[in-house]
Amino acid sequence: MRPLLTTDPESIGPYRLLARIGAGGMGVVYLARSRSSALAAVKVIRAEHATDSSFRARFRREARAAAQVDGRWTTPVLAADPEAAEPWLATAFVPGPSLAEIVAGHGPLPPDTVRALGARLAEALAAVHAARLVHRDIKPGNVLLSLDGPRLIDFGIARAGGATALTETDVVIGTPGYLSPEQARARGGEVGPPSDVFSLGCLLAYAVAGRAPYGTGMAAAVIFRTIHEAPDLTGVQDEPLRTLIARCLAKSPAARPTVPELRAGLGHFGTDDWLPPGLPALIAERSAQVLELPEPQRVAPPTLADRAVPPSRRRFLLLGSASAGVLAAGGAGAAWLATWRSAGRTAVPTRTIAVHTDLTGPGKALGTGIGQAVRLAVSHHNAHPGRRFDLALQVHDDHGEASRSQAVARQVTADARVCAVIGPSSDTTALAARDIYTKASLPIVTAWAGSIDLYDTVSSTHPGVFQIRPADDGMPTPLFRYLTGIRPASRWALIEDGTAPDFGWLIAKPLMENAPVHGTIATHTVPADSDDFAPAAAAVLAARAQAVVYCGNSPQRAAAFARALRTGGFTGTAAAAQPVLDPAFLSAAGAADEGWVFSSTWVDPARLASAAGFVRAFTRRYGVRSVPPGAAEAYDALGMVADVLTDSGAGPVDPGSLSHRLRSVSYQGITRTFAFDASTGAVDLNPGLFLWRVRQGRPDFLGQYQKVRST
Repeated sequence: MRPLLTTDPESIGPYRLLARIGAGGMGVVYLARSRSSALAAVKVIRAEHATDSSFRARFRREARAAAQVDGRWTTPVLAADPEAAEPWLATAFVPGPSLAEIVAGHGPLPPDTVRALGARLAEALAAVHAARLVHRDIKPGNVLLSLDGPRLIDFGIARAGGATALTETDVVIGTPGYLSPEQARARGGEVGPPSDVFSLGCLLAYAVAGRAPYGTGMAAAVIFRTIHEAPDLTGVQDEPLRTLIARCLAKSPAARPTVPELRAGLGHFGTDDWLPPGLPALIAERSAQVLELPEPQRVAPPTLADRAVPPSRRRFLLLGSASAGVLAAGGAGAAWLATWRSAGRTAVPTRTIAVHTDLTGPGKALGTGIGQAVRLAVSHHNAHPGRRFDLALQVHDDHGEASRSQAVARQVTADARVCAVIGPSSDTTALAARDIYTKASLPIVTAWAGSIDLYDTVSSTHPGVFQIRPADDGMPTPLFRYLTGIRPASRWALIEDGTAPDFGWLIAKPLMENAPVHGTIATHTVPADSDDFAPAAAAVLAARAQAVVYCGNSPQRAAAFARALRTGGFTGTAAAAQPVLDPAFLSAAGAADEGWVFSSTWVDPARLASAAGFVRAFTRRYGVRSVPPGAAEAYDALGMVADVLTDSGAGPVDPGSLSHRLRSVSYQGITRTFAFDASTGAVDLNPGLFLWRVRQGRPDFLGQYQKVRST
């Protein structure tokens, strides 16, 4: 629960807004009070989505249908206005935590509890289906737990416009890992009540085993497993429950139990004592905290680049001289205070953030940009007259070395003032420092480390690790979209570089698993001890490939391959992943880089209207013509932490509590919206994946991969 922003309205329809519950790409959900003092959750759709006539028609139709849902275990629709400039829908407010939060924070539920949960959700589905509505997005985050039972929320309206692109013509509506095979194939006409039964089976498996039956990771890989592979139910120890869940997960809709059959199979339950010991008190406590409603307070939006108060000359000199010293010296103990107080202003608490990055090693260009962007974000925060606290900043240089990274982590965790860390900025340094920060319960927020080894343990043993970029195994998704929907090709060639077999396999495997239906894929490996890419280029030409993907992470070797392709006369699409999109590739490839396409987790802030103020402030402050890669993401990382710290009160900050609040945040930054899956801890994948293409020797930002239509 967060304060209203100054840009939020005071009311929506008959509802007075009290606070923000959450925000995402589709809109904002508010906590509100009706004229009769009843609490409601009011979901407001952003105006840009409402301009889509088909979206508005669907919203209108489904809002009308959702209002007819009458079930004890659903949240009733109280009111809606599909014709408003920003359409909205109000439902009864449930103050309890989600099933995703409970399982992620406290582990799997006992089988008897899961039976009671499933029986009540089956009754909720019966009410939804009786209204001739298919939910389409049953997942742990859409089930709220109260003392008397669960509540199924969100009848899919807010996700009607959100999609995970799988082919150039079809879209998938739902959440990978919980959608049915017919949803995964984007066959809308086949999605009926049996699809919800499948999703409920996935949810029950997650509740009792603590993990989704089709795993996690890249959306395309999860979808592939959902369509083609058997579910992993090894964690479901109760035999009758495992058998029933397996029936729900049948690939054929006709083979699944009906909702009444599922309800009967789950057995009877009482109205009391359905939760295991410990959870009732937790849920009651959470509910009480949510319902302690002060008078609505408003804060300025977290991005302050357009409205920052110009600093005084004294403060400017302090910031300028201190930052110059830090970036020049690069010592691990280097720090500066980026805080000030106006004369006569009431004192506010100070919150200390540490930046852990590489300022003098191989990643110094990235690290310098990170330090500059965070320093700018801190100054914008501290210049705002309505801030609730000042930010103090430390910057530590790990030289890009694992041992040095551990030394920095030990130094940072020994300072009790530090409440969060921005960084580290590479896979090597992040993995080296992870356990030290975890032992100290100190959250780290990195937009630059993409190792899947970090993701694999986020929700269990390392809940304080926040990777706000998708992991490396998400890199193939934009390339798949480009090769199937933007510039379709039926004959692909994959070139695996022997110098990076693990990374290459992350790129190649999902593409091979999702090959064109009526196409071909040829593969060729270049040995690690060879710099000759001519045979690889010849193999591409021999296969008559229309598109080729370099599956490696070396800019120099990718450039050698690009030159070999150009010499051989290849005219199709050439593509690679983010590590190759580097000045070294552009320099070494020469004219052969023209037209190369890249998947990336970074944006060009100069191409985003939401980042215009940041770009102006950054280029003016540091005297540069453009913002370096990774800097805009650093500005957002600091902004997200500051946004969550706003709710921490005046006393000391508990890092563990801060991690919990970060995990549940939905933060609208200058680059995109950041939100985390409560069950896996992974950042929302699709908003953070982008496409670039080289034009006339310069990388050109095409945009978020699902929104790119042509190049």
